[in-house]
Amino acid sequence: MINKYITATILAVVGGGVAAAQVSRPVPRLVVSIAIDQLRSDYMEAFMPSYGSDGFRKLLQRGIVYCNAQYTFAPIDRASSIASIATGTSPSNNGITGFRWLDKNSLVQVNCVDDNDYKGIYTNERTSPKNIATTTVNDELKIASDGVAIVYSIARERDAAVIGGGHAADGAVWFNTDTKCWCSSEYYFKKAPEWLESYNLSMADAESGGNVNSGITDIALRCIEANGMGTDHVTDMLTLTYDAKVPIKDEKLDKEKLLDKYVGLDKELERLTSRIESRIGKSNVLFVITSTGYCDEAEVDYDKFRIPYGTFHMDRNANLLNMYLGAVYGQDKYVESCFYNQLYLDIRQIEQKRINTGELLSRAQTFLMQLSGVSNVYTSKNLLLSGDSGSSRLRNWFFPNNCGDIIIEVSPGWKLLNEENFQQYTSKENLMPFPLIFYGADFTAEEITTPVTTDRIAPTIAKSIRIRAPNACSAAPLY
Repeated sequence: MINKYITATILAVVGGGVAAAQVSRPVPRLVVSIAIDQLRSDYMEAFMPSYGSDGFRKLLQRGIVYCNAQYTFAPIDRASSIASIATGTSPSNNGITGFRWLDKNSLVQVNCVDDNDYKGIYTNERTSPKNIATTTVNDELKIASDGVAIVYSIARERDAAVIGGGHAADGAVWFNTDTKCWCSSEYYFKKAPEWLESYNLSMADAESGGNVNSGITDIALRCIEANGMGTDHVTDMLTLTYDAKVPIKDEKLDKEKLLDKYVGLDKELERLTSRIESRIGKSNVLFVITSTGYCDEAEVDYDKFRIPYGTFHMDRNANLLNMYLGAVYGQDKYVESCFYNQLYLDIRQIEQKRINTGELLSRAQTFLMQLSGVSNVYTSKNLLLSGDSGSSRLRNWFFPNNCGDIIIEVSPGWKLLNEENFQQYTSKENLMPFPLIFYGADFTAEEITTPVTTDRIAPTIAKSIRIRAPNACSAAPLY
């Protein structure tokens, strides 16, 4: 215990800068970083009359609210957005381009947190955060405190829990939909901690009915109490991912379920924040709340409204490209595989045939640009050398080890379809509105409409707790 207080003193001196007098607010004892998967501002605001006083209302009325938050890259999904929040940078640096990608050696789809070296606890999934290529703010807290800070991450989905925790977390916990219990990995524990095991044994059937958000709050509060989080002067970190996703049924959004989801989230945020404030004190805790920045939507019948649309068949057009390249360079299979809008070339064979790779990519790009429904085509070479602001969001996403050699963008409203592996999506460029909220730790309520990017969350948290920002983070703190 003495060592813990010595560490806290060193943190305060080293991280505090030149003069302690410059510190405007106390260092929180606990940071709770909350990502709400698929949270939208318009939905959140639409159901405001149905909320209580201490959930969304409290956060919006008493926190610093950035109304127009944005991610710096595209495409966005749950894993890539949470990685960006945690690392303070984009997938081009942290390596998490999505919750799945195509392994370039085996051409097999892999989950971003798969790791055969670590067995699961209450799950058959083998898992670790090894694919995160940089440090996270949680990692930097562990480094700064010499391992003393307590760090946990809890989510419904495995990728969210593991990426949210980072490399150095004490534990990451997620929900196993097959066994209906909360699970983890031997990367973190030799066996399940007692507080997790006891919760699984006492857990009611609420989770089986889809109310996993309630389980996240339960586990979070048990984790805080069992591990003594926020009870001393060494800051601890808890990362949570709640779920605002509403299933699409028969191509329609169920508005009643949507209302239930947001009202349920409001209750869980009220329960979480009120219980933590009561236990630790409002001035001792910092809550950071934002969205994963994307949303699954029902398909639109563009034909009904006479709006331009079409279908781009990825597998068929990949075969056409193979035929074209075969006519130029000799018959062979130059395109090995497709993954969503990405084409993977057989680079080894191309090099063995002594074909200039840059020239082949340029020819492929020119050919694909002529196909119906294509708005742009990018090659790996283009993206790595790009200074074009028009491709900046895609460039910020592109990580060579986990991405294809050619990226095809179809026109807005067009569906990209791969009939061989049943992958499809409809292209859209419109930004989804979502907030970024800082609440607690003696904040004065403020609403800021100036757009901000989510890569600034990690350096802002780092500044608040007097530690270094993640090692690939070049974004400035928000305050």
